[in-house]
Amino acid sequence: MTTPTRTPTQSPGAAPPTLDDRAIGALVGAAVGDALGGAVEGWSPEAIAERHGGRVTGIVEPFHRENWRTARPIAPYHKGDGHVTDDTLMTHALVRVYQKVRDHIDAYAVADHLVPDLIGTPRWIPELGAEALPLQRIFLAEKWIVTRIHYGHVDPREAGVGNIVNCGAAMYMAPVGLVNAGHPAAAYAEALDVAGAHQSSYGREAAGVFAAAVAAACAPGATPDSVVAQALALAKDGTRAAIDAVAHVASGLDDFEAALGPLREAVAPFDTVGPEYRNPSLGARRPSRLHAIEELPIALGMLLVGRGDFRHTVLGSVNYGRDCDSIATMSGALVGALAGESAVPGEWSEEVARASRLDLRAPGAALAAVAREVFARDVERRRAHEAAFAAIAGA
Repeated sequence: MTTPTRTPTQSPGAAPPTLDDRAIGALVGAAVGDALGGAVEGWSPEAIAERHGGRVTGIVEPFHRENWRTARPIAPYHKGDGHVTDDTLMTHALVRVYQKVRDHIDAYAVADHLVPDLIGTPRWIPELGAEALPLQRIFLAEKWIVTRIHYGHVDPREAGVGNIVNCGAAMYMAPVGLVNAGHPAAAYAEALDVAGAHQSSYGREAAGVFAAAVAAACAPGATPDSVVAQALALAKDGTRAAIDAVAHVASGLDDFEAALGPLREAVAPFDTVGPEYRNPSLGARRPSRLHAIEELPIALGMLLVGRGDFRHTVLGSVNYGRDCDSIATMSGALVGALAGESAVPGEWSEEVARASRLDLRAPGAALAAVAREVFARDVERRRAHEAAFAAIAGA
């Protein structure tokens, strides 16, 4: 295999990315990773290489080119050819929640705004090639949100309990990190609240840690190493152990081909799905304090292996296989937040936008505007608290 050429995430002496650039870069990067990974989701690295005559190096056609409509009857989606998946659809939906609330959000915002969006407003769904309700494309673990909150009238803060524990909530938490840019602890706390409507256990924990990692990537001077360090500082239980194990292995590697096997071996003790992704183990996706989702540790591991280079990081995530659209969504968002939109290859982002018939830049620009408003409110709230505490404490 020829290793993709690395390009620095930032040119020497270049001005650091602005908030707008980071937000656009993160969401465009996430969408590109999603589209590249969607084509080979669920397969092993060996099967991917056999199908494509080597490693995937860009946008590719569906794995089942001739019969993609019938190959997986429960999920008859046109994955590949530059189409984004539910990862991006949910990310953009969460951005729209922030646009409505224009402040920090919580599980009740999911009930008040996200659920109505999913069930009430038809939108272009690339994998269906038609306008449809997002509910008709999101998969079963995401339909749970609607079932529990809209039909079951469950307290939004507890609606995630009982759902399968997977990466469903983590995959679309980048907006939470961007609204809390530079403040990982705040992103972690907010994402945990938001994700309570969708997930429990280590699925919810991963949502918090991923949002924190995105917030950390926005900090001036951030690097892949500093992002992972912030993730480890906040992560709990099996999630922290899995990230630590993967990061330890990834830190000694700089080629994704060499990393595919070792990273899988490092995360395997914490992964409940088991060695056969399409034939999950008995304990798959059940709550646990000892386990972790696979996707977040691997995304962080590929960020370290790729040293922040978008192509190397995202192609490593894609060729890892298994749930690689979500892995590449996360790693793509992190590189975009670190380095801005210029880090994302234009030939990929332009083709994904064209093929998916989506404006990939607009959500990031809109979210940056919201983030500025939220920060101004936070400053006012902090000053009010300082004044109140000074009076209380007699300072």
